[in-house]
Amino acid sequence: MTYDPGMLKEVLSTLDQRRDAALSALKDLLRIPSVSAKKEHAGDCRRCAQWVADHLKESGLVVTLMDTGGHPAVVAKNEHKAGRPTVLLYGHYDVQPPEPLELWTSPAFEPTVRKNSAGVDAVYARGAVDDKGQVYAHLEAISAWQAHGGLPVNLTVLIEGEEEIGSEHLEAFVAKYKDLLRADIAVISDTGQFDRGVPALTYGLRGLVYEEMFLTGPSHDLHSGGFGGFAPNPANVLAKLIASLHDESGKVNLPGFYDDVELPTAEETAAWAKLPMNVTREASAIGIPFDSGEKGYTALERMWARPTCDVNGLTSGYQGEGAKTVLPSKASCKVSFRLVPKQDPRRVRESFRAAMVERCPKNVKIEFVNHGASPAAVVPIDTAGARAALAAIGEGFGKEATFIRGGGSIPVVGLIKKELGIDTLLVGYGLPDDRVHSPDEKFDLDAFYAGIRTSAILYEKLAGLGR
Repeated sequence: MTYDPGMLKEVLSTLDQRRDAALSALKDLLRIPSVSAKKEHAGDCRRCAQWVADHLKESGLVVTLMDTGGHPAVVAKNEHKAGRPTVLLYGHYDVQPPEPLELWTSPAFEPTVRKNSAGVDAVYARGAVDDKGQVYAHLEAISAWQAHGGLPVNLTVLIEGEEEIGSEHLEAFVAKYKDLLRADIAVISDTGQFDRGVPALTYGLRGLVYEEMFLTGPSHDLHSGGFGGFAPNPANVLAKLIASLHDESGKVNLPGFYDDVELPTAEETAAWAKLPMNVTREASAIGIPFDSGEKGYTALERMWARPTCDVNGLTSGYQGEGAKTVLPSKASCKVSFRLVPKQDPRRVRESFRAAMVERCPKNVKIEFVNHGASPAAVVPIDTAGARAALAAIGEGFGKEATFIRGGGSIPVVGLIKKELGIDTLLVGYGLPDDRVHSPDEKFDLDAFYAGIRTSAILYEKLAGLGR
């Protein structure tokens, strides 16, 4: 069938008529507790992968549920035709653990629609925007195109189930199936808009190093009265080590940490200064009176273009009800570093471990576990693909779109560049207040529907690259 440029209008009309059905389907997907971090949810992860696979099959794609060595991956293709660009769509069906459960207004895996703080209808559930809602926006667009004669591009879909645990098996999977995944450009919707009413194409992400540190002092817990002042207290030691990670100006206090940091260009910082960033409002939205961080940089520079170090979890001693005068035997913490371009994750990890060993008392044993690492990624914006994506976002949301960076990490962007040699378009539909990774995660319904339209428009725009 010859591609008809006027078909997009019919596709968008179909999508607008299917809004209720799309929301119902998304709710079905959100009810599956596909928590990749917990072994007891392995069956749920496979069930979720099968749900995605079945949906793509119903759209007429050839679908395979593939083993990765961990949770399965869904790989699907439409009919590939000569002369058309090939697009690789990546996403993930796994979600973060929902805890603490008591902080959810409605249960994490019982998707509920209610008004958000802006008075906008939103669906609340774990995975609503990260990443099931954004993945489903593409699934819905694919279905509509297929119902109107077929997608205008050659499409390969890769939806994995381990993104929230570092995509441990993905690198080997992509390397093994390079030929299956070959494409001209990749698309990921796992980022967001700059703000409500300010849709955006993300072109930069920070990298990540995630470490867990374990301290062991005495062989067992001790009476703090009988041994306090004699035996080392791993909890005290851990607190001191953590405190040593930053200096008074907010800089990360590790040897060589800033040696390779690449600064944003003057053009970038000038463009960021024009964005409608209200620091007071953003601080208030997360319940603090003012922001914090490294001195000498704007809020956007600190969030997008400066490296950071943060403690993600602490464990030690007695934490039950009431008092217990114990000197704990063990203490541990989880620490993550967000990295910027040119920083080497391996060097950062080595510097962190060496500094902690040097600063730790010699009568306390220190051990480390690596929970993942990936470099920062900045993709070019002066390309036909980026311009097409920016235009698609603007048309889909009905507002002029802008280029932004993001503070998070999507390791697969670098992996796709390394293994497949192609750039990725980060076409995101979420909002800063979506509470990603937190209780009451949400996805505004107007953003969800605009994301569906944007996805459909994007495939038409990218088809134009081939023409």
